Formats: sequence, C-alpha cells, structure tokens
Amino acid sequence: MNDDNPRLAAALSTNASGKPAAGLREGGDGSDWRAYSIYTLCFLTLISAFNYMDRSILGLALPAIKQEMQVSDTVLGLVYGAAFAIFYATAGIPVAWLADRGSRRKIIAFGFGFWSLMTMLTGLVSNVWQLAATRLLMGGGEACCVPPAHSMISDLFRPVSRPLAMSIFGISFSIAYVVFFPIAGWIIHAHGWRAMFVVAGLPGTILGLVFFLTVKEPTRGAAEGGPRQYRQESLANTLRFLAGSRTYWMLLLGSMFMGANIYATSAWFPTFLTRVHGLSVPQIASTIGPFRGVLGALGILAGGALADRLGRLDGKWRIRVPAIGCLLLGPAEALFLLGERNTAWISGLAVASFLTLVHQGPIFAAAMSVAKLRMRAVASSVIVFFAGLVGQVVGPLLIGALNDRLSAVYHEAAIRYSLLIVSLCAVAAGAVFWMAARDFDLGRARALE
Repeated sequence: MNDDNPRLAAALSTNASGKPAAGLREGGDGSDWRAYSIYTLCFLTLISAFNYMDRSILGLALPAIKQEMQVSDTVLGLVYGAAFAIFYATAGIPVAWLADRGSRRKIIAFGFGFWSLMTMLTGLVSNVWQLAATRLLMGGGEACCVPPAHSMISDLFRPVSRPLAMSIFGISFSIAYVVFFPIAGWIIHAHGWRAMFVVAGLPGTILGLVFFLTVKEPTRGAAEGGPRQYRQESLANTLRFLAGSRTYWMLLLGSMFMGANIYATSAWFPTFLTRVHGLSVPQIASTIGPFRGVLGALGILAGGALADRLGRLDGKWRIRVPAIGCLLLGPAEALFLLGERNTAWISGLAVASFLTLVHQGPIFAAAMSVAKLRMRAVASSVIVFFAGLVGQVVGPLLIGALNDRLSAVYHEAAIRYSLLIVSLCAVAAGAVFWMAARDFDLGRARALE
C-alpha cells in the first residue's frame, strides 16, 4: 500500500481509541477466503447471473416480438430499457437504504422470488403494454439484488481482497452468456419466446428460498477490524456524505457512460448480428453468447486480479486498471461494428468481450472504500440507479430511434452506425475513471474518519 498520504495512513492504521486496528490494514494473508465466505459469494454470483439473464433474454426475443406485435424499433427500445429502468432505478435507493439498516439476506431472497415470477409472467403477455408492465415490475424485484449483495461482500472481504471478490461477483454476466443463453436460445428455437421466459423464471422461485435458509447475514464491520457499533445514518446524510466525495462523483459519472454502453449492446448486439451478418437467434445464443461470456469472465477476473495486485502497491491502481480497460474497449467495439471481413469483426468482438466488464468489480469496490460502513448499499445503489437510468433508458432507446431514422439511407446496416455511439461512451468512461483515481486516497481516509 502506498502510505504517502499521512491522513490515509493514520485512518487505516488506528481506530477511534488510537490503538492499531489490524482489520483496517490494506494487506492480507488470504484469510478472507473461508469456506462460508466463498459459499456466500458463489450463491450471490449465481443470483446475479439470474438477475442479468432474466432482464437480458428479451434481447433474444426482440426479432420475434417485433414480428408478432408489429411494433417499431423505437417502441422495442422503450420496452427493453425504459419500462425496466423506471422501477429498477427508482426502487434501488430506498431498497438499499433498508439494506443498510436491516437484513440484506431477506431483501435479496424476496426480490429474487418476485422478479422470477415476473419473468415467468412475461411469457404470458398478449400485447406490448402487458410486456411493458411485466418489465416494470421485474425491475422493482431486480433492484433488490446488486446493492445489498455488494454490501454483504464488503463485510465478508477486506479492502485488499474486494476488487477480486467483486470481480468474481461480476462474472454473473458471463455465467448468463455461457450457461443460460444457449439454453434460452434452444428453447426459443424449439418452443418459442414465451416458453423461454416461463422456463427462465422458474428456478428463481426455488433458489430464493434456498438462499434464505442457507445464508446468514454477515456481521457489519467484520472486514474492518471486527464487529463494532456504527451509527445508522439517515438517507439524507448518506447522500450528503457521498455528494462530498469527488472520487465518488467521478465513479458515478464513469459508470453512467458504461451503463449506456452495456445496456445498449445487450439490447441490440443480437439484432446487429442478425441484420448485418445474417446469424440466426439460435446461432447467437449457442455460439456468440458463450464465446462472449467466456472471454468476459476472463476479462473480469483478470481486471480484478490486476487491480488487486497493483492496488497493494498504490491504491490508485484499483481505479486506473478499469480506466485503461474502458479506453481500450472503444476501439475494439468500433472494429467489431465496422469490420467487414469475418476476421476483423470477430477479432473486435473478442477484444470487446474481454474488456466490457473489466471495470465493474474494481469500480464497485472503490465505491465501497469511499463510503462509510452503513452507507455502502446506498453508495452502490446510487451508481446502479444512474447507470441503470441512463444506460437502460437512453442506451437502448437512442439506438432504436437512430435505427429507425437511418434505415431510410442504410437499410439493415443502419444499426452498425447507430451503435458507434456506445464505443464513444466507453472512451469517455475511461477518461473519467482515470480522473477519479487522483483523489482516491483522500476519499478512503474520509470514509474511515
């Protein structure tokens, strides 16, 4: 750890009584990785994988829904993004505030069961308005997942281990692509898009109960020197504290740019591959999905491990590593979108898949480090709120509207040029994350005062 900042060194090495607080040290001997911590982390990762799959498989169904319901790309963009994000984003902050004060385990278990039920009901809709309603309610349930999970992980793993632990949690994206999407693609091909949603939602109604019965609520502060009494902050005080951190503002802004990137690509990449390269939905789900998922998992873990290792030398690298990943992601996505030959666009897709979520684990770990103990779920949820609001509303809708506008000139290839916006978002995110690293030490010290 770089202790050139005396304020940070003092905050990290002493507790309120002035005695050394070993639990606050940034070093570690690997003792965080106990059997129960690993089990809880893996179960949370599995739940997050269902969280991502249940919201994302609509992208596989968009061509079939467009044909059946006779709606435009703009309407599909609204249903995919806005209908989900309205409740997902607005419910996230009050849910997180409750998680900072109560049982995170209960909140996650209830949310898991509820959004799984809404996923099943999606397969029973008869028009686009009902589809929008199930997406809206699904968003409310899914708001109960990520912020409480981040808070639980922060109580299971010390700061030195958090980038890697958060990155492991982040491979839920890849689990969805590698394991779940091929199954979803086979179901939609053999039985239709409605059956896909019913089957996708069923496991969560059972696993939510298993999670509730087998996972305990972690002791708050256990990763920072053992259980102690912490004041429960009001939501207003929590938001005021976070607003006073320049690092947190930069993390938030960068996450908004990456939210637009991730949700737009999730919504429209399957359609892009269908329209531009002539791939079928089963081909995308069974080959491109796992291909992207495996590389994504490798990128997430590599980013977390590198941020973990370099962060022991200088904490700023916990943010610089994801910043570099985002800066490289933009050109890779541009190559994927504009490449004509198979070797070009597949190479671009491979690099982009590796880099897409490199930022996620370290950035959320950094957000936990600049927030006080009873503020962590809210700190996570504010990022999820704005990244989700911008990403899911603006991203899919903007690309859908541009597709409709440019189709008169470029026809099926219009989506190729619309999606170039997402590569610019990645570069902007990288630049903002790099700036966030400058005051990271001060932000950490402020959170420990």
